[in-house]
Amino acid sequence: MSTYSVIGRGWRYDFTLRGIRYTDAWFKTKSDAKKAEAKRKEDILSPKVTVETPTDMGFLELVNRRLDHVKAYNSESHYMEHVGLARRWIKKWSKLKCSDLKVDDIERFVLERRKISAYTANKEIRYLRALFNFGMKRGWTAKNHTENIPFLPVEKKMKYIPSKEDVMRVILAADPAIQNYLWAIKETLGRISEINRLTWQDVDFNGRYVVLYTRKKRGGHLTPRKIPMTGKLHDVLFHMYKQRDVSKPWVFWRRRWNRKEREWTEGPYKMRTKIMETLCKKAGVKYFRFHAFRHFGASTLDSANVNIGAIQRILGHENRTTTEIYLHSIGESEREAMETFERVTKFSHTESHTEKKRVNE
Repeated sequence: MSTYSVIGRGWRYDFTLRGIRYTDAWFKTKSDAKKAEAKRKEDILSPKVTVETPTDMGFLELVNRRLDHVKAYNSESHYMEHVGLARRWIKKWSKLKCSDLKVDDIERFVLERRKISAYTANKEIRYLRALFNFGMKRGWTAKNHTENIPFLPVEKKMKYIPSKEDVMRVILAADPAIQNYLWAIKETLGRISEINRLTWQDVDFNGRYVVLYTRKKRGGHLTPRKIPMTGKLHDVLFHMYKQRDVSKPWVFWRRRWNRKEREWTEGPYKMRTKIMETLCKKAGVKYFRFHAFRHFGASTLDSANVNIGAIQRILGHENRTTTEIYLHSIGESEREAMETFERVTKFSHTESHTEKKRVNE
């Protein structure tokens, strides 16, 4: 008998199905125990398949979680780039759920940004796509609203690379402290975030190298690489080392007034975006940014026939194709190829006279 009562306690069911025992107890009546038993058998024999649907998260919450992730796993500059984009999105869609945001809304926004440039519009698509993919991987959103939005065609141009003379004019136009900062960027071909992160512990005068750390690696790991010191870099850093504040671990740091906290704070350099605009104007050269130092250095090494593998390691690239983007110089192989072309296709005196006669006829 699968249902029975216990005096003073109530009814229970107890049965074995497919070699497994199932029991539950203390129902008020025999009828209640039998109904519960039947329901349990039904659930065992015909289990219901439940499909989990992703939680419909608010757009603002998704953006904030994405920013927290980028801040933890990427460089300061990459994080600030996300912040700038996120502010525009939040102004438009902060009160919406992710499911309420339509493809048409995003496409209209992208086309509005197209008025600035196709590159700007494509950047919005790329970062929004990463945002929704981030939510989908974690089960917070059900759909990527940008997956069917195509990138806009762009007019690709040769990237402007400053000449050696313009680079020197800009460096010499700076005050001594900023000059040292620019020398460190130029002589290491480092990223701004890497130079800002540089500490005296990363500088080895005996081994004549510095260690630069980057998060531009898969997984966001902080990865080191050694850069040999040039004579100029050694002189600049050694002079700074002798005059350093021993209580500060950073090579480049500053003291500034924190308006929010209403107190003076000290720390390493952060994003200093307006310095180059001011210096280029002062030096009377075409405007270029900090990152142009890397392109300038890579192109200079390539022109001197330095092996691309060495350039790749100095720049800290994982892929050779990324390094090739930085090489804007015309190599000797291209020059030799065009000289060969000219030599092979050049008309002789007789051929040119005959050709001229045909044209006249």
